[in-house]
Order: sequence, then C-alpha cells, then structure tokens
Amino acid sequence: MHCDVHVAAAVPRVWELVTDIRLPARFSPELQRVAWLDGADRPLLGARFEGRNHHRQLGDWRTVSHVVELDEQRVFAWAVTDADGRYGEPTLDPARSMARWRYELEAEDGGTRLRQSALVGPGRNGVTLAIERWPDREEEIVAFRLKELRAGMEATLHGIRKLAEEGG
Repeated sequence: MHCDVHVAAAVPRVWELVTDIRLPARFSPELQRVAWLDGADRPLLGARFEGRNHHRQLGDWRTVSHVVELDEQRVFAWAVTDADGRYGEPTLDPARSMARWRYELEAEDGGTRLRQSALVGPGRNGVTLAIERWPDREEEIVAFRLKELRAGMEATLHGIRKLAEEGG
C-alpha cells in the first residue's frame, strides 16, 4: 500500500524531513516517539532506531527498526522488528519484520513527488493476532488495518508537505 503527495519544495528539503525519524510521531495517530540506537544520529544502512507505539485496541508496545535501504535524496526504508516478542517470538531480524516502511522522492514540476509505502509482514504483528482470534473476520480485519495505515500515511505526508512548503 502507498500514498503520494506533491510537495512544492526541492528534493533536498523534503529529504531532510523524511530522514528525521522523529518527525512522523508528530503526525501519526499510532507512533508516539522515536530515538536512534547504538550511537546512531542519522540514517545509515544498518542503523537502528526504537519506536514507541500506542493503539487504542492493542495498547502500548516497542519496536526496533533497521534501516534497510538508503539512496541519498531518493529512498529511505526501514524494517520494523518485534524486539520484545509482543506478537510472537522476539526478533531483531529484518527478514522477519512486522512491517517495512519506505519513502521515495522524485523531482516533479519544480517540487518533489513524495511517496510513502508500507508492507505488513512477513513476521507476526497485530493483524496476525486478530486473524488467529477471529479467522472468520480476516477480510474485515485486513481492510480495517489498511484503512488505519492509509490514514496515518496521509496525515504524515500532509504534515511533511506543510513543513517543507512553509519552511518549518
């Protein structure tokens, strides 16, 4: 799943915003706060950061994300792992991530086309637990979660656009 927005600001300005890992917490209904781990202070391939999340139905949980793709001023992507085993066996393996998130930037009409995408799985996550509990409601559960993710992405993208365009 992905969402796009045109930002009337140059790619370097938009890149500066999307690689600030703390920024999405300002707009996301779920992500509460983020901090670099292991002495990292910016995105580098393999760098890790911790996220603190809250969902009205799932409560609070911690994730550890790994930067898995970094192409300067073009792509920033990370895999979210279940370090504490909230949804199953604890893992820090990006190949068993709960989700993967990605920003793509492309120059467009004097500004930037910004795309945010999310891929749920392949590891266990809240959707997995809900489907196991209510297998007859799988389609409804997936549709509900995709709607939540889309709303969060749209809020984040519009927040980034506003900051970039207003110079904030």
